[in-house]
Amino acid sequence: MTQTRAATLLTVLTALLAVLLTPTPASAASAASVQEVTGFGTNPGALRMFRYVPDGLPVGRPVVVALHGCTQNAAGYGTGSGWTQLADRWGFSVVLPQQQSANNSSLCFNWFQAGDIARGQGEAASVAQMVERQVGDVGGGPVHVTGLSAGGGLAAVMMAAYPEKFAAGGIVAGLPYGCAQAAGSPYVCMYVGATQTPDQWGDRVRAARPGYAGPWPTLVAFQGTADYTVKPVNMTDLVEQWTDVHGTDRTADVSDTVAGYPHRVYRDPAGNPVVETYSLTGMGHGQPVDPGSGVEQCGTAGAYVLDVNLCAAYRMGLAWGLSAG
Repeated sequence: MTQTRAATLLTVLTALLAVLLTPTPASAASAASVQEVTGFGTNPGALRMFRYVPDGLPVGRPVVVALHGCTQNAAGYGTGSGWTQLADRWGFSVVLPQQQSANNSSLCFNWFQAGDIARGQGEAASVAQMVERQVGDVGGGPVHVTGLSAGGGLAAVMMAAYPEKFAAGGIVAGLPYGCAQAAGSPYVCMYVGATQTPDQWGDRVRAARPGYAGPWPTLVAFQGTADYTVKPVNMTDLVEQWTDVHGTDRTADVSDTVAGYPHRVYRDPAGNPVVETYSLTGMGHGQPVDPGSGVEQCGTAGAYVLDVNLCAAYRMGLAWGLSAG
């Protein structure tokens, strides 16, 4: 080998070695992903715990518990709803409980079973244990709970049975706490609604945590007007239940439109927004999303995740102050 060829080869090898040893963004830090967590407690409801924690998340950031709907799973709902996307954008962690077929063949959370909706029991206790584990692991700040359909029903359960753990709740096509018991059947609750006065609705929440004097979680609710699986009357009942809990009337203090949809805000006597609703005109049963990279956009359309040009996760996060950083 001539001296020139040897020098050239050495130059090429040196350059190649430099490339291999130089860290790239992909090799320096892997992107966050949904991970399963085991051993989070006694888990009386036999649920699985998944979570999404953005890389480099500072200590003390908010936590969102997001409960999937029937036939869905934790990771799919976290991505489809837009919660993991917003977690990266705004800096918070997401707990994603997952139902198991042994508990419910349709993978619905059992929002209607007495043994799963009482404090200290069943699925409600399992989710509470997940919250304790997450807050302990990441030094979490304020905790919020949300869910779709049966997940929305369980979100209402968590707000009622464990109000001290949650700053706010977001219920999408869900049911008020104690609805199945009030109606005598989960199906009557879903398709017809339960006959209760606002005081009776509020009493069901207060009975779930006897002696608790507040503060109570605030509520943001979303409902499609063409939803034939969970009828819109259930959002009306949610308004009655949680305005009564917060000691305010059922007359909206704000009535406007957002992305073309009717939007209402109910304030407590001190002027604080405590209940907020979005009525999605013409939308069926599902999670509202608005796919894209715009400031107000999030989510990915799919089964029971509906592109209606409004992302419910974004609107909830805005109401909860998650965008403030």
